[in-house]
Amino acid sequence: MQKYNSQQLMDIEHQYGAHNYHPLEVVIAKADGIWVEDPEGKRYIDMLSAYSAVNQGHRHPAIIKALKDQADILTLTSRAFYNDRWPLFAKKLAELTGKEMILPMNTGAEAVETAIKTMRKWGYKVKKVAANKAEIIVFKDNFHGRTTTIVSFSTDPDGHDFYGPYTPGFKIVPYNDLKAVEKAVNKNTVGIMVEPIQGEAGVVVPDDGFLAGLGKIAKKNKILLAVDEIQTGFCRTGKLFAYQYEDVNPDIIILGKALGGGVLPVSAVAANQSVLGVFKPGTHGSTFGGNPLACAVAMAAIDVLIDEKLTERAAENGAYFIARLRELQKRSDKIKLVRGKGLLIGLVLKKSAGRARQFTMALKEKGLLCKETHDWIIRFAPPLVITRADIDFAMEKIREVLI
Repeated sequence: MQKYNSQQLMDIEHQYGAHNYHPLEVVIAKADGIWVEDPEGKRYIDMLSAYSAVNQGHRHPAIIKALKDQADILTLTSRAFYNDRWPLFAKKLAELTGKEMILPMNTGAEAVETAIKTMRKWGYKVKKVAANKAEIIVFKDNFHGRTTTIVSFSTDPDGHDFYGPYTPGFKIVPYNDLKAVEKAVNKNTVGIMVEPIQGEAGVVVPDDGFLAGLGKIAKKNKILLAVDEIQTGFCRTGKLFAYQYEDVNPDIIILGKALGGGVLPVSAVAANQSVLGVFKPGTHGSTFGGNPLACAVAMAAIDVLIDEKLTERAAENGAYFIARLRELQKRSDKIKLVRGKGLLIGLVLKKSAGRARQFTMALKEKGLLCKETHDWIIRFAPPLVITRADIDFAMEKIREVLI
């Protein structure tokens, strides 16, 4: 097979691929653990983890073994038949989340769509909201995916504009504002959907008590609370799920990204039978959802998270990384704020420092692959298998760029 260099590959993509992304100018050809490599052999630390889909590290041996072993036996049946992997995956994920039922899908956006359909159908069948009047409360600066329904309640112009007519039934209120939520509730409200930490908005961490407050509002008004843990879940923030920092028991947990172990798209909605029981045969589904290959990979991905204590490692190394960045903030005239939990970290630049893209490009040249979010925030979210020695190495490069 003909070999191409990085520039040639980027040129081919620019010619034949739709320009719906603005990638950092690096081509990744190999990966292992926290390290990735370009076609020329230069190595980089991955500080993005495919937006937290690679929490277990690239090509974790146990996950790759599960993939290969299952691929030799059975890959796809559709849900027209039972298979021998999906029941075991459903049991494992239900026990992990503390919920009674699992509905499998493929991508995070599909899981969000499933949660929306769940809340609406529950509203009509259980809460008895008038037909086609159901409303779901969502939050400004949210990011839940890119389907036409989901972008209907996006407040990001890039994600929202020029895709109308938009799907009705959503009330957008300010994030971290319980009073605004209470004011938005009415007789047609069926659900609240929230990110425990807003990742794409720039790693925005709400005040303590916000999620617990949402839980109380939901319970008081007979509303379903759905937490979108697609990016924050599976140990990323130093808890198995980010909502566990507070005393709240969400009705619906939306899962994706790291559930696939950085190998396959796997997503799911977890809830009790009183919620997911609204679905009957033929009312919702996916050809690939719950396929044997994905289930085998997801079970291995969960085992790695637990067996390697990645929750504890994310908490400890995340606190260390944040502390090091805050030390740097005191000596840098470019850093305004460092925020985050665990290994989901946002470094907010002062506007006077210039655009974040110039710094992510400079970090790339020094061997760190980070990505800007908006024009003034750099996100650090390495695989959870990163060590303190790796963080120290990364901090040397960050200091060189930001001092």
